[in-house]
Parts: sequence; C-alpha cells; structure tokens
Amino acid sequence: MVTTFLSASLHLPRKRLSIGCLSPRRSVIGLWWDRALPPSPVSWVSGGAQEGGSAGAAGSGAPGTGLRQSLTGHLNRFVQLSGRPHLPGKKKIRWDPVRRRFIQSCPIIRIPNRFLRGHRPPPARSGHRCVADNTNLYVFGGYNPDYDESGGPDNEDYPLFRELWRYHFATGVWHQMGTDGYMPRELASMSLVLHGNNLLVFGGTGIPFGESNGNDVHVCNVKYKRWALLSCRGKKPSRIYGQAMAIINGSLYVFGGTTGYIYSTDLHKLDLNTREWTQLKPNNLSCDLPEERYRHEIAHDGQRIYILGGGTSWTAYSLNKIHAYNLETNAWEEIATKPHEKIGFPAARRCHSCVQIKNDVFICGGYNGEVILGDIWKLNLQTFQWVKLPATMPEPVYFHCAAVTPAGCMYIHGGVVNIHENKRTGSLFKIWLVVPSLLELAWEKLLAAFPNLANLSRTQLLHLGLTQGLIERLK
Repeated sequence: MVTTFLSASLHLPRKRLSIGCLSPRRSVIGLWWDRALPPSPVSWVSGGAQEGGSAGAAGSGAPGTGLRQSLTGHLNRFVQLSGRPHLPGKKKIRWDPVRRRFIQSCPIIRIPNRFLRGHRPPPARSGHRCVADNTNLYVFGGYNPDYDESGGPDNEDYPLFRELWRYHFATGVWHQMGTDGYMPRELASMSLVLHGNNLLVFGGTGIPFGESNGNDVHVCNVKYKRWALLSCRGKKPSRIYGQAMAIINGSLYVFGGTTGYIYSTDLHKLDLNTREWTQLKPNNLSCDLPEERYRHEIAHDGQRIYILGGGTSWTAYSLNKIHAYNLETNAWEEIATKPHEKIGFPAARRCHSCVQIKNDVFICGGYNGEVILGDIWKLNLQTFQWVKLPATMPEPVYFHCAAVTPAGCMYIHGGVVNIHENKRTGSLFKIWLVVPSLLELAWEKLLAAFPNLANLSRTQLLHLGLTQGLIERLK
C-alpha cells in the first residue's frame, strides 16, 4: 500500500500546492520520497533496521541509518500542537502564535504554518475527557472557574463547557462540533469511551460538584453528529463522577467514583447487546476489596481489569501493588508490580491519565497530594514491570485528558498546571509511544510537504494515488 501510494505519478495543480515545475516523467511524491528516506531496501529484525542482514553502526553513514534515525527520532519526544503554556506571574505577556515554543526540558520548535489557521482552539479546561481514532481527537466537557478563560458571557454553561470538539490530525485544525439531540449537562469527571463511530458518556457532575451527578449513558454518533440517551434495563449505578470505564468483550464496565460525599468501590457491568445493568458482587471478603476511590484509571487484558492509582480528596493510592478483577473467577486479586531497577516505583497519584497499546499501559501526569507530576511510565500487563520513559511532559499537569491513536501516538490536552493560582491550560501535545510504522512516517512527511492536500476532492486524491483509507483521514 505504501509503495503504490508513494510511487504513483502525481500531477498536482500548481496553483493549489505551489510545487513548481516538474518533469512529466517524474512524480511529485516520487521526487519527495527520494529525498525524504533512503532508497535502499530495509528489513526489520529485533534490535532495529538492518541493511542486507547487517546494521550499520550509529553515525557510520551506512545505508539505512537515516531511516532508523527518522523512525526512532519520533519516539518519546513531545510536540506541541496548539495552546499556550502557562507562564506564572501576574504580568501580562504577549504571545506571538507564530513563535509557540516548548518549555522546560523540550527543545524549541516552531509549529508548522498549517497549525496556525484562524480556527480557535478550545479554551483552557480541566475535568474533561477525550478519545481518538485514526483521524480525529474528540474532546468533551470540562471546567474552568476563570470567567474570561471560560468564554465570559458567551458561555451559557459557565464554569462548565457543554461542548464537543474535534482536532483533525491531518490539517491540525480544531473544530467545535455542532450536534443534534440532548447533550448531557454532567460535564466534569465523566467517563468517555469510543465504540465504533459512537462516543459513550457515563456519569459526571455539574455545578456544584456532587449536587447534580449523572448515571445515564449518553451516545453521540460522530458521523451523524447526533446525541441520544441509551435506554437501559436493570439497576443503574449510583449517580457518581470520577469513575473509570472500559469496554471489554461487548460489555461496559464501570468502577469506583464518588457522589461528592462517599467514595465507591462498586463494579458495574452494562451488556451493550441487551442493555442491561448488573452490579457485580465479587467473591471476596470486604477486607480484600480495593480501597474506595475516584479519578483512577483502568486497563484490561480481556481477562482482568486493572485499577491504577486514584484516591480521595485527602490521599492518593500507591502503584507498588495494583488490584485486578478477574472476569472468570469473579474475584479481586492483588498484584505486586516490579520497580524500575534504578528509580523504583512511580509515585502514587490521582487525576492522571492512562492509555493502552496491546499489553502495555502508559500513565502520565497526575497529583500525589503535594506536587503536580510530569512523568510518563509504562507497565507491561504480562510482566508487571514498571519502566519510566525518558520523556518529560512539557507542562506537569493533572485533571487533564489523554488518548492514543490506533497507530500508537498519544495526545494530551488541558488540565491544571498550577495549584496555588488554580490555573488551567489549553495546550495540546503529542508523543509517539511506539516507533511509527513506515506508513505513518511517510504520511506525516507527506502532510508536511503538501499541507493543502485536504483541499483536493476525493476524485483528485484518488487520481494522485492515495488509498481510500488515507483519503478518509484527510476529510
């Protein structure tokens, strides 16, 4: 697919892409591809890319070295896509959007012009949730008590955000989605998952926190942009917020949360086929159950549900040991994790984020009761070994949201960046958690070289040799 797409003879309109004069025998992407990556064939084995069965030493200039550096250079490296980092102090600072820069340990990098269009990004917020597919990041809800940052008189739901945003990866443009139907009003610390083309939202709280909680499942079809209330049978969970949720084997599992006064350790299951709620009663003594908590995260391997962190308003739970619910035995188990050989275990935390790629779980940020965290850790669900990633978040943050694409790129948005000033951010960052595939690497380079591809019609894009899958990512 990559070969077909990259070797196709392209005749792009000069006025639209301003690519200059090219020989009719040479394709635009063919010329670009020759310059972007080494032409030598590459085979992959454990340990890296090798040419003819032998990998060149780093810095040796051997064929394929540039390709290996291009691939691995994307790993564990933050890129800021939108938003302004929080700058402490009361002095007003003018921010030139053309010169957006990283802060702290990240290098200074200019954002490409295609990210600087006239579309406004979402205001700074916390307590929101996000999910991602191949094409978009979807951001729902959130909270910001700063009247001006929340939109002032234009925000009828102040200090909450009753809105759904999408960030289009290919064009780098934010868009507030207009939707039909009833959008839920419980807009802080709700749960959100993506199921096909549907966003499933459960729980959450309005204002004041704990006084107007939800326990309904709302569904938004992102293709048709319509909200609907999912009609369910059985006894629903209590009205809670700060719970964690995941879809496993066709069922929606919800664990923990708080009413605003009482913290929960309840586990509920919603069969998405029959739409019937069931409260699961584990075969454990009460002393063997996980501690009550909220703002935790969960992961799963199809057989067990793993509870990661969380806490209450006065505590944050350790990650040295984690509780796992066994779906087959209907029992909770306690699992001892393995520390990083030099650093030890990650700090206890709540209000962090968590994404999962196969059997690897990544947590980032959060709050341990004293400081805001900016680290990223990986836990393997087969070995239970903790590994600290070399990257550090440009803005330590909690009450943020994060989501990972099917290709393995994590996006982090918003959150609280200063406890004393109660400041929030609207920044959006991305980081590759796995080495990107050749297709993803080529796709990113193509979009950078030809930023106006999205303006072409489907017929033109097909004529240029793009596959239907890539065309869908442009629209």
